[in-house]
Amino acid sequence: MRKTEFLLRWLHVFTGIIWLGHLYFFNFVNAPLQAVLDDAGKKAVNPKLMPRALWWFRWGAMATFLSGLALFILIYIYTPGFGFGANMLFKGAEGGLNDRGRWIMWGMLLGSIMWFNVWFIIWPAQKGLLSGRITGDAAGSVRARAALTSRINTYLSAPMLVGMLAANHAGMSFSYGALGAAALLTFAVIKAAYVHSTFVGQGV
Repeated sequence: MRKTEFLLRWLHVFTGIIWLGHLYFFNFVNAPLQAVLDDAGKKAVNPKLMPRALWWFRWGAMATFLSGLALFILIYIYTPGFGFGANMLFKGAEGGLNDRGRWIMWGMLLGSIMWFNVWFIIWPAQKGLLSGRITGDAAGSVRARAALTSRINTYLSAPMLVGMLAANHAGMSFSYGALGAAALLTFAVIKAAYVHSTFVGQGV
């Protein structure tokens, strides 16, 4: 069991790095680049770059989601010798969720929203745009919706990581005040990254 948990945890972290790494690439590197490319530059760069990047992005999201779900079941829902059911790592003495369970559930909720956004909003939009199926006036609104959803995912990723790490690795007790403070602080970090992305790295 411990080896299986380790392998699943390794896979979850590895694929999460792929997913979030591409999310941050799209928002902090590619978006500012696209803003300064002319039409000729976009036609030269995007058909070669975007399909590759979007492949790693969407399948990184899927692998992270599935490995995380399996890891959740293995750690919190399954107990060797007793079978399936919420165990003491997940629930408190009185039967409700304990602090660790509340933090991990919030992390999973935000991560699941992000996964849904990738597969049912961002990827269908990008697929339609790159294939040429969506053109003209419709392309502008579809592109804007995909960009907004990607930005939402970028902001959600920061408190999502707090939820995943807080109780197990920082021993943080849960409260909605702590959740709100974590969201505000991590949103500020993401906002700072967006601001800096407009002017950093333009020279060597």
